[in-house]
Parts: sequence; structure tokens; C-alpha cells
Amino acid sequence: MDFQLPTSRPARAGLSLLAGAMMCAALPPWGWWPLCIIGVALWALLLDSQPARSRFWVGAGVGLALYLPSTVWMVKMTPVGWPVAVSIWFPLVFGIVSAACPPKFALVALPGLVVLSEWVRWHAPFGGVPLSMFAYTQGRGPLLPIARVFGTLGVSGAVAVAGCALAALLRTNTRRRGAIGAVALVALTVLSVVAPSGHDVKEITVAAVQGGGDQLTEHWATDYDEVLQRHLDAARSIDEPVDLIVLPENIVNVDGYWDTSPQRAKVTDLAIEKGATVVVGVVEDRDSSENFWNFATSITPTGEQQGRYDKVRRVPFGEYVPLRGLIAQFAKGQLPGRDAMPGTGPAVLDTTLGRLGVVISFETFFPRRVRDALHNDAQIVLNPTNGSSYWLTQVQTQQIATSTLRAVESGRWLVQAAPTGFSAMIAPSGEVVSRTAISEQNVLVERIALREGTTLAMWWREAPILLMAAAAVAVAWRAQRRRFLAAAAEPAPETAPAEVPL
Repeated sequence: MDFQLPTSRPARAGLSLLAGAMMCAALPPWGWWPLCIIGVALWALLLDSQPARSRFWVGAGVGLALYLPSTVWMVKMTPVGWPVAVSIWFPLVFGIVSAACPPKFALVALPGLVVLSEWVRWHAPFGGVPLSMFAYTQGRGPLLPIARVFGTLGVSGAVAVAGCALAALLRTNTRRRGAIGAVALVALTVLSVVAPSGHDVKEITVAAVQGGGDQLTEHWATDYDEVLQRHLDAARSIDEPVDLIVLPENIVNVDGYWDTSPQRAKVTDLAIEKGATVVVGVVEDRDSSENFWNFATSITPTGEQQGRYDKVRRVPFGEYVPLRGLIAQFAKGQLPGRDAMPGTGPAVLDTTLGRLGVVISFETFFPRRVRDALHNDAQIVLNPTNGSSYWLTQVQTQQIATSTLRAVESGRWLVQAAPTGFSAMIAPSGEVVSRTAISEQNVLVERIALREGTTLAMWWREAPILLMAAAAVAVAWRAQRRRFLAAAAEPAPETAPAEVPL
């Protein structure tokens, strides 16, 4: 017997919200990953045999229920941007995805459209706002290894395939296709486990320093001398030899220039004292009232500065304001006063230890930033970050999930250091080897490997998964057209002539 859904409009609206809510519950910090697959299955079934307008509103309901709770942290950061994103942008994207599915072949097209829509959201608006993606549900899920072959988009597509396969298994006429999809997904996951991931070159001892402190702290209310001192004290508590010390993003905040600042002297003293390379996150304003510069730099054990990487992907409405002249007319008192200047260089630091890949904070959400590091021969990926201004732990837990994806798809160890959490050491397999708690002062110390070589995801980039996604959508619509033409060509059923009374 086939699985049947209610046909009334209120019931279907409620089910679309339920589907989105299940996807939301699969995301960090909740992490009930099977619910995303079930939610996608329900979404796909709601699209079956429905007109385009109904499909659009189903998708809008899914998008609203997924993003309203999973992005509620944004209200503290951007009270203007959050209502727009939740009430317009995300429902619109999911509505378009749903309406673009052919009514009789939504199970075939939906995974491809999910991949294409997530690619769009990794690039737009404002360079990309990749929040609450399907792949993040797999930070501790079974489909994570697929990132090694098809990257993060491949993991999102795999989640959608799993959901559509489940939906197909619930209907008699599609059960065979559902079984084929499920078997193919299992085979891909197994092959991904043994796919190339690079090789170790040498081992080093790395320390990720978390100075601790309260969450939800604002820039204007922060004593940066105290913040730096907490981290220096924590680093000095390391009681074993280390090769590399990673300090978080912007724990050094300089009025003027870093090169001539007393803060640089303090970090240099730490590097010399510990006999280690120190990577530190710095913000300097160069005496500008309009801009600031957010970068990471390294200090050698002899006190020399080696390399500098300026953050390329800035947080919209956090580190800069897109269309400032227009938006300031409506929300002038709620906008950052200065804009970060974007960097233009490769995402690496050349040091005596080797070439260190660096993605600062928000950049770890973008596969292309880690890809830039790998294509410039990075042997490890560092993620100095700062989530101390965020409300709740949604961003921080999603960041751990996305950093896990970056580690797997790059075949590199990833070291994340945050002032108030989470800091973590993540292996190329995706295992979170160690992680701090929120607000505590702690130092993670691990023996890890610098690595060379590459993964298939880094080698062929996103082209294969995008081509497969587009092909799935094209095949689905071609099948829909054939069915339409076949139905139109069928002769109308013959009717008996009406009897005329004499």
C-alpha cells in the first residue's frame, strides 16, 4: 500500500513546515542528522503531481521552517538583515527550487536543484551567505566521507538523494528507483572512504589557545589588552615543547599599525620564550576612520615576522556593509561604523615549519578558500576565529561541522582557535580529536601531521557535481515532457452515441 499524504491545503502547509523543522533539527547544535533525510523525503512527496504554484508555496514553507530557528542568532548581529533573510530570501530560494521540479519527476530533479541552489547561496548575495546547508547535518553523519570525492556540495546532494530514495521506497511505482538510489549512495560512501586523501610528510606538535571569557561581548565594550593577556597567560601555561601555537582571530586590536605596536612585542616575546612559531590574529586600523584590516601573521621562534594573510571573505553586515549608502538611510544606527578591507593574496603563510593554510573565521564556510590554500601547497589548515560576539552556539557548532567538511575534502588537519570557543583539532578523516567548551580557558595540544597530496574534491573542484546536478534536472524535465506528449497523443475514449427517442 502506498504512503498517502492529506490533500487539504492547511494540512499540506503544516506538513511543509514540519519538513523544514525536521531539517533544522538535523543541523548543529541539535545534530539529529536522520531527520534531514526524512524531512527531504516529506518535501519531495509534497511536490508530487502538484501545479507550479502549489510547489512554490510548499518550498517557501520548508525554507521558512528550516531557517527561522536555525538563524535566530542573526537577530543580535543584524536586526535589519535577519528579518529580510528569513522572511524573503530563504523562502524564495526554496520556493524556486520546488517550483523548478517537474510535477511527476520531482524525486529525480530535487537533489540536483538542491546542489545548484546551494552553489548559488555559496556565491550570492554579497559573495555568499552559506548558512544551514544540508551538508552540515553530516559533520557526524555517515555521508561525510563523500566530501573527499565530491566536496561539500556532493554531501548536500547525497543527503537529498537519500531523502528522495526514501520517498521513492514509499510508493509502489517508484520503489525500484528508490532501491537503486539507496544502493548507489551506499556504494559511493564506501568508495569515498578509501579515496585518495594525501599523505603525511612530518609530524609537529600544535597548540590551539583559547583564552576564555564571556559570550555576547561587543567590540566597543571589550578590553583588548585584557583579551590578549588572557591568551598570553594561557599559552605560557603550556608545559611541553610545541612547534606551533595558534592564537585566535583579532585578539590583537591595534590603534595604528601592528608592526610598531607594543602588542607585537608581546607576541614576539611569547614566540621566543616558547621556541615556537606563533600564528596570531590581528586587527589594525592604520589611523583610518573608515576602514580596518583583519589578518593573520606568524612570528618565528627567533622573533621574526614571516608572512601575512589578510582576510578575503568578509562577513556582510558584520565586517562591512554592502550598499552602505542605501542601507544607511534605513538602519544607520545599527550598522558597523567601518568596513574591513578585503585581502587579495593566497590563503597561506610561509614559515620555517612549512606552508600553513589560513582561513580566518567566516572563511571556513567557503570551500573555495581552503581550495585556494591547497592549490598554494598548504600542508595544514588553520582557522583562527572569533565567535565571542554571537548569541547562542548555533554559529559555533555549525562552524565545527563546516571545518570538519573542510578537513575531509582537503585531506589536511584543521586547527581552529577561538577566544571563547569552540576551539578544535580535526583530523583529515573528519574526527574531531579534541574540542573545548564555551567560555573556558583551555589549550589543546596535539601531535599532528603536515600533509601533501590532494583529494579528488580538490583536484576536480565543483565541476563534476554541478554537471551531474544539471543533468539530473534535465533528465527529469525530459521525462516530464515525454509523459506530457504521450498523454496528449492518446486518442480520446470513444463514447456510445446518444439514443434519440423516436
